[in-house]
Amino acid sequence: MLTLLHRRAHNLLTLRAVQTATSCHYVTQMGKRVAVVLAGCGVYDGTEVHEASAVLVHLSRGGASVTMFAPNVDQMHVVDHLKGEPSQEKRNVLVESARLARGNILDLATLSAKDHDAVIFPGGFGAAKNLCTWAVQGKDCTVNGEVKAALQAFHAEGKPIGLCCIAPVLAAKVFPGCEVTVGIEKDDKYPNTADTAAAIGQLGCTHVSVDVAESHVDEKNKLVTTAAFMCDAPIHQVFDGIGVMVQDVLKRA
Repeated sequence: MLTLLHRRAHNLLTLRAVQTATSCHYVTQMGKRVAVVLAGCGVYDGTEVHEASAVLVHLSRGGASVTMFAPNVDQMHVVDHLKGEPSQEKRNVLVESARLARGNILDLATLSAKDHDAVIFPGGFGAAKNLCTWAVQGKDCTVNGEVKAALQAFHAEGKPIGLCCIAPVLAAKVFPGCEVTVGIEKDDKYPNTADTAAAIGQLGCTHVSVDVAESHVDEKNKLVTTAAFMCDAPIHQVFDGIGVMVQDVLKRA
């Protein structure tokens, strides 16, 4: 009797192991392929590090396979993050982004929308300085040619595009008439949202006021945006909002 019970227990454990392995295999095989586009390393002159990390954590939790990209161009300038002042250094966006990617990063020129199910752009001033010139020209900015081509390619394929913090201005510039959020207008916790929202409106786009813990989905254009550090919020709220954005991207990928 005891031997029979042992056999049954063994068979049950074996079955569970097979089911677990099959489940893991399914996640590996069926996980979405997501491109993440970086803009350097550091909030004042590159990608906001916490936002990039949050994007990667939530993508990992969602079973996605991630490839990171950055344009092989010089940064607009380099900021001493201790002093908060520009320095005389020159740095390359791709090289600096490799810090965030632990060296595993590709030139944005090689990004193919056909090889990915979605693309996500974290924020930070680099998105407004290195991926476009919004930081100095506002609505009259130009968008880096490779960034524009990537956005248009994913849009043409009907694949979702996630953007957070200031990065939604890229979509506003490239896709007139789209809907995005950079936070809540006329709220002290979102000190830079009102001016940015006004500029987005001047581009013919619609700004939707959305709390930091949420995302806005423009279903027509498959754009998913969230405020992140456009809001003066505790980091866990920013993390949660980015998680909602990532989940909404993966649902549509």
